[in-house]
Amino acid sequence: MIDPIKLAKETEKIVAQNSLRKYYRFRKAIYYNGIATADCVGCNLRCVFCWASNVVENYQRIGKFYSPKEVAKKLVEIAIKNNFNKVRISGNEPTISKIHLLNVLKEIPKKFLFILETNGILIGNDKNFAQELSNFKNLHVRVSLKGTNQKEFSKLTGAKPEFFDLQLKALENLKRANVSFHPALIELAKEDLNGLIKKIKAIDQNLKLEIEPLILYPKIERNLKKLNLDF
Repeated sequence: MIDPIKLAKETEKIVAQNSLRKYYRFRKAIYYNGIATADCVGCNLRCVFCWASNVVENYQRIGKFYSPKEVAKKLVEIAIKNNFNKVRISGNEPTISKIHLLNVLKEIPKKFLFILETNGILIGNDKNFAQELSNFKNLHVRVSLKGTNQKEFSKLTGAKPEFFDLQLKALENLKRANVSFHPALIELAKEDLNGLIKKIKAIDQNLKLEIEPLILYPKIERNLKKLNLDF
């Protein structure tokens, strides 16, 4: 089974060089009422419902290296062209290569809201990560939880069950560092929704859990059928 911390370190050696990071596309997207998007390469999970699984699995061969300034410039250009006030890094796991991410954030003008979409594991594992993110007041973190409990998390991601706890730890670290954030959960995850909500409310009573719709691409549907998952 996957150790997401170890896999993140191994992946970073391939997808990051100093402050450079691999990306495979830059685009506009309809989410958040319109957002400029940079899709990065490299992830530390192998989720069965991942829409970008081809990139995740072929991270050694896909993408091109960009500097933080180049990434920020492309995001801002897309945002201005489409009259967006939000930008994001998405596609794979943006927190792989913390140096690159923090430097991109430094380059984004304050008038744009930067939405960081992450599984949160590296933020949960590194107590300083959330504190460093707190320096950016135009940042909002969306922590995508990959299950309602350890067992479900492991089934959906291929990772060792105990790493589910680091996702919850990420919420605690972000709360403690006073970073704007919210948790999200793929609608496929159903085993212990009430239990998960109780854990989230224990971290912050005001937190609301976003339920993320499942997009049934053919490959995802095949993966779910193999696991006998109800979708």
